[in-house]
Amino acid sequence: MQKLQYLFMSLAVLFMAAPAFAQSGATGSNSLVPLAAGLSMAIASGLCGLGQGRAAASASEALARNPGARPGIFLFLVLSLAFIESLALFTFAIILFKVK
Repeated sequence: MQKLQYLFMSLAVLFMAAPAFAQSGATGSNSLVPLAAGLSMAIASGLCGLGQGRAAASASEALARNPGARPGIFLFLVLSLAFIESLALFTFAIILFKVK
């Protein structure tokens, strides 16, 4: 119960501080954009890596259970890995267009 109370108190403090971070500086440029871009790319890359690992593990398990279904499993594995990797590439493209 004590941990939950600390969690809600810290969330309340963060939500009250949000308007202070929303104001722009005197120069009008926001210096937190590169930091947010790096953080978003790190999150996207990490989650894509986790997704690719789970896809490869599931394909390996499926091949171990049914070796005769190798062509179908391989096709869907390659297709899913391409889609997962495209999410990281889309994030990278958005970052390139946003950060100047």
